[in-house]
Amino acid sequence: MRAGLARRHLLCAALVAAPLFGAGCGSGSAPSAPTIAAARTFHLARFRPAGRAHAGRPTLISFTIIQPSGSPLAAYKTGSGPHTGVDLIIVRSDDSSLLYEDTDIAANGRITQPVVFPSPGRYRIIIDAYPIETSAAIPRNFQMFRWVTVAGAAKLRTVPAFNPTVSVDGYRFTVQGRPSLHADQAAFMKIGVRDPRGRPTVFTPWRGALAHAIFIRAGSLDYFHTHVCSRGATNCTSLLGAAKVTGTSTTPGKLTVGVLVPVPGTWRLFLLVYVDGHYLTAPFTLTVT
Repeated sequence: MRAGLARRHLLCAALVAAPLFGAGCGSGSAPSAPTIAAARTFHLARFRPAGRAHAGRPTLISFTIIQPSGSPLAAYKTGSGPHTGVDLIIVRSDDSSLLYEDTDIAANGRITQPVVFPSPGRYRIIIDAYPIETSAAIPRNFQMFRWVTVAGAAKLRTVPAFNPTVSVDGYRFTVQGRPSLHADQAAFMKIGVRDPRGRPTVFTPWRGALAHAIFIRAGSLDYFHTHVCSRGATNCTSLLGAAKVTGTSTTPGKLTVGVLVPVPGTWRLFLLVYVDGHYLTAPFTLTVT
């Protein structure tokens, strides 16, 4: 699954890794106590940038994911589906902007990606990883997190109210009706997309899907990710516990977006589509009860 939750899923990854070391417990009045080894989990090594970044010019983000065994994680899933490699989801602290970046992975596991931050402020870097081999110690996918500060005076924005229509570069994204959404329950939103001439938009497959729906919770910046795929596509379903959801699109200009988030609150949906050689990001504000 390409889906994440800062407070739940990262903890699950840590708990999966923890049994690699046993721990003993003792009680009584003896002056000595058993030595308990710390649980070993995934961690990031040599994360860059170490200092501040600058808006409007490329910043190289690089790091290595170290496995609980202590060795670099170097083998990641590949293929045409959306659940592959290592992606970066980069969101500003006020939930006002989001970047979705692919990465290059070297043979030694070193991961790099140049990023252009759009404005000053603090940005949360969500590292969404899909290792090729899974086991009791290595989950099928997991997220790790870092903060990067972009120099300059940040003008923080408040999260806007729900608006059913969003315009991006002349394209109009319109939600049909008012979504009724509940935590831990799969739901669907029907969204129409028209090009600047008013014609239904033809979507181009991009990173294994016709559209990516990235959900970020206001304040906590919890994260979840679903996909919209053509009929018959594989590896498109997102999972959260026993719940699952798959978005679909069979007609130009029409998206059925799957919604599945773990906790209530105000969430921002960043809907990404690829059209005419570039991608568009349409943000919507959602209330989840």
